[in-house]
Amino acid sequence: MKIGIVGLPNVGKSTLFNAITNAKAESANYPFCTIEPNVGIVEVKDERLNELAKLYNTQKIIPAAIEFVDIAGLVKGASKGEGLGNKFLSHIREVDAIVHVVRCYENENIIHVSGSVDPKRDIEVINLELILSDLENVTKRYEKIAKLAKVGEKGAEEEFEVLKLIKEALENGKSARSVVLTKEQKKICNSFFLLSSKPIIYVANVSEKEIKTGNEYSKIVEEIAKEEGSQVITLCAKIEEELNELESDEKELFKEELGIKDSGLEKLVSASYTLLGLMSFLTAGEKEVRAWTIKIGSKAPQAAGKIHTDFEKGFIKAEVVSYDDLMEAGSYLKAKEKGKVRIEGKDYIVQDGDIMLFRFNV
Repeated sequence: MKIGIVGLPNVGKSTLFNAITNAKAESANYPFCTIEPNVGIVEVKDERLNELAKLYNTQKIIPAAIEFVDIAGLVKGASKGEGLGNKFLSHIREVDAIVHVVRCYENENIIHVSGSVDPKRDIEVINLELILSDLENVTKRYEKIAKLAKVGEKGAEEEFEVLKLIKEALENGKSARSVVLTKEQKKICNSFFLLSSKPIIYVANVSEKEIKTGNEYSKIVEEIAKEEGSQVITLCAKIEEELNELESDEKELFKEELGIKDSGLEKLVSASYTLLGLMSFLTAGEKEVRAWTIKIGSKAPQAAGKIHTDFEKGFIKAEVVSYDDLMEAGSYLKAKEKGKVRIEGKDYIVQDGDIMLFRFNV
């Protein structure tokens, strides 16, 4: 899973990236200090793994992970190559979802590319650049597919209908993700790799004093997100960066002082999972305990394929026990004696927290 962090220059993207990944990406008070995208891997916090490690007496814990990409600041005209626009837009095309960082704090020492703090305007600038870039690509494809549809080319008529719906939305300044499509139409749309079709989480970057309450700017971001059906997280990127440099115990004390239960990072990771419809199944033993990320609704062979492609090809069955049932029983053997370990076949839909052991033919 790859998440792209975007926004105007100097809104806190690289600071947030540093907070998320501890990667020390360059963060400076001038536009385009990030040119090539910084990439960092973040472990997904899952307390179940720690409990399983105790149960199986293993020191090796491998959590699920998310890849975050810090993409340089976009500016008005990016779709026409302004700033370093075309290059940055191509980086966005490669991610699964977007975290859009919006500046929601006043600081006369940090330059704003538009001269003032205005979340609504800033969001519109980014969204419009993505829409304009998509419109250019969709228009070219639309003209080509229209000709193929006229001569009865296989699949062209269906594609043309999808392009027609998306083109109309883009021309009206609406994102591709706002278009209501059937399941089959969504598959066609996904093949276009449109920027504005990617799911989005807004991050309202506020000052330290406003972490708990937010402010008038973050409220505007919340309203925009609500209208779009998107998620929004209010945080202070600078505080998140400081939190990530602390040891676990110190981190908990600092959060307590700030009056927050979960860090912005924890909220962001959780929101990313929800946004992309993801969950984790688990494997456990003396060698290691591990979380594997899959799409909600995945069947047992697909889950097996996450471990190794041969597991999916030669899948026979899976032994499954839920995390809660295993912990309640106290051991895998006792869970089996109580009838809590099930044998599931190819049509079994994996549930979050399932602990699985796969049987397969080589």
